Amino acid sequence: MPLSPRRRLRRLARRIRAMLPSATAPAGDAAASASPGDGRRAWEPPFDASAPSPPMSYPITDLAALASRSYLSAAANFHLPFNRASTPGSGEPLPARRRVLVCHDMEGGYRDDAAPQGGANPDAYALWHWHLVDIFVYFSHYLVTLPPPCWTNAAHLHGVKVYFLRPSSFPLHSSLFSLVHRVLLWRLRAKVLGTFITEWDDGAEVCKEMLATEASAQMYAERLTELAAALGFDGWLINIEVNLDVQFIDNLKEFVNHLTKTMRTAVPGSLVIWYDAITVKGELDWQDKLNEYNKPFFDLCDGLFANYTWKENYPQDSAAVAGNRKYDVYMGIDIFGRNTFGGGQWTTNVALDLLTKVDISTAIFAPGWVYETKQPPDFESAQNRWWGLVEKSWGVLRGYPKQLPFYTDFDQGRGYQVSVNGQQVSSDPWNNISCQSFQPTLKYTGDQAQLQAFINFKDEPYGGGNCLTVKGSLRPNIIFSEQLFNGGLGMEDGSVHLFYSVRADASSVVGLSLDLSSNKHSTSILIAEDIATFIRKKQNHKYSSYVKADKVQPLAPDNQDWIVYKATAQSSASYILTGINIVCTLKIAGKISPETKEDRVSDANVDASSPYHVSLGHISIQKTDVNTEFPPAGSWVTEGEHISWSNSSNTTKHVNLKLSWKLKTPDQPSFRKYNIYVEKSTADPNSKPSRSYLGVATVDTFYVSGLEVASLVTSLKFIIQAFAHDGSWQELKECPEFFLDIAHSAV
Repeated sequence: MPLSPRRRLRRLARRIRAMLPSATAPAGDAAASASPGDGRRAWEPPFDASAPSPPMSYPITDLAALASRSYLSAAANFHLPFNRASTPGSGEPLPARRRVLVCHDMEGGYRDDAAPQGGANPDAYALWHWHLVDIFVYFSHYLVTLPPPCWTNAAHLHGVKVYFLRPSSFPLHSSLFSLVHRVLLWRLRAKVLGTFITEWDDGAEVCKEMLATEASAQMYAERLTELAAALGFDGWLINIEVNLDVQFIDNLKEFVNHLTKTMRTAVPGSLVIWYDAITVKGELDWQDKLNEYNKPFFDLCDGLFANYTWKENYPQDSAAVAGNRKYDVYMGIDIFGRNTFGGGQWTTNVALDLLTKVDISTAIFAPGWVYETKQPPDFESAQNRWWGLVEKSWGVLRGYPKQLPFYTDFDQGRGYQVSVNGQQVSSDPWNNISCQSFQPTLKYTGDQAQLQAFINFKDEPYGGGNCLTVKGSLRPNIIFSEQLFNGGLGMEDGSVHLFYSVRADASSVVGLSLDLSSNKHSTSILIAEDIATFIRKKQNHKYSSYVKADKVQPLAPDNQDWIVYKATAQSSASYILTGINIVCTLKIAGKISPETKEDRVSDANVDASSPYHVSLGHISIQKTDVNTEFPPAGSWVTEGEHISWSNSSNTTKHVNLKLSWKLKTPDQPSFRKYNIYVEKSTADPNSKPSRSYLGVATVDTFYVSGLEVASLVTSLKFIIQAFAHDGSWQELKECPEFFLDIAHSAV
């Protein structure tokens, strides 16, 4: 449809917003703000990508840079190794059901998330409702929007595809069958896409150059495929939002066709999605549905993102045109509510409910509305409430664990401190979405429930930046249960070992229950240290069996009162793990006999509620009770490059350097992440070196920027601590190290 003045103003405002620095970026965090302070974004001229500097994620802004392959050149792009995703996608196709695509459009993109090593803003935007997402598109208004690796890592961990947008504009049968079908769907990982976009008069000129010949159209498609394959994301959203002479349309179709084919070859399970803007007549005319004017593009790729100003009958019309590909049509919903069906915002469910009835997919645009508009009472609460609308309308789309080992410390990838094994290693605020652990599928209850489970950033965590807390009041004869994960894991014959950490007040009892299903029946196992208390409660019939958990060992005095428990349960290959729940109750005063089956709480106290407070630090489920065996320090090669010094005063100086490490053997095991520390030593043999936490790496390199070094310090020792996928970590004394002798280093 033609651009109305009002719509043109909205597009202009959105483009201006994309160029502005983030108001939420912490002072001094250059990569997070992505702005040098003069109104430019950091990657705009005279940006030199080859110069060593704090790692940054950035887009490609012109065709010449795309054609040159400079982004993928180690010599031309110092930031390249930091921008490779470390968590691979599954390579599986999307499930044959209606889906949810989430199109990120947050303050123009590349804000706090533009720092691959993280930033210092604990209130940075994040997404943790991955169980409601199939596809994640990273969107901005630059020519080639490459997703920061943190989004790909978090999405792939939870099973979501990640795509980049290149914009030109945006204005079940038997019980066994049902169970197996659900598990097969849940094992799929979500996908992440980048964006390719062309818009306005400049965008039209870009298209004319790109589509000048069939060969040029194919060449640029190949450059996009190379980027996705090298950086580890799953595909592209193509948004051509310009008017073009009809003579370019055949080459535009070839561009889409060639991109789709080369992506399928290079990235198994890839996606290329077409945005509903330009038509086969070359006109910029949003159809708001699938029809004869955009279906030729749809036929050449993996899906259509229909513009968000559709009418009530358009989803049904689109489904009819798509036929057996109706799930590949994603009806857009603008969460800001700009002429979108249902109004978006807090009534987004109106559109979702309609799409559910039609049984067609949806594309949720700009869910960062909650964050950008500062919805009350706070971001965490408002985000949970808004995604609660999506879950109520659409249901849960995916579950985990999908495989063993399974580990979570509930880390959202931000916080006010960092802990390892219940001990604080940093008291500095931080953000890094790559650090996200598996996120629990907590239901939004508002402030009405007497007992609530929530992510807790205030208390000191067991691992990462937060823990999971259940707090409120509870009646003494009640067993409270909250699902944390909805599973989908096929079990094997033999033992399963479960570890978890707890911090509880004196009167609170906690356990974990495992829900198991087979084609014959369902069962639930309760795992807890204090089994006797649960047995005494009237609700004990919920559980088919009980497994006693034992304390692993007393931890150090500074572990913030965390206690680690271990339990071993027997499993059978005929069962599927469908749920993991936290189970809460109050202790019963007096001596308890384990054989007693009757609840002895007196009638006078049965309705009297008492305070309840428990925190869960982590959960680990493994096939073996032995943690990962890490390669010894001598198995590693460590290097320091690009070492530079600057003097800040007579007593201190600052050093920058790039650390890298690799195993001497060619087959390097995969580790979840690496914590980086530095020890500063002086010439005084009686002085103990001071150790500091520097940050986390998800790849095998880390850039140390502006590390302050006092004049008395004679050497620096950098320690690289590996973390395995089962949650275990390498002891610091056994970790690889890099030594920097200050006297022999150029200052």
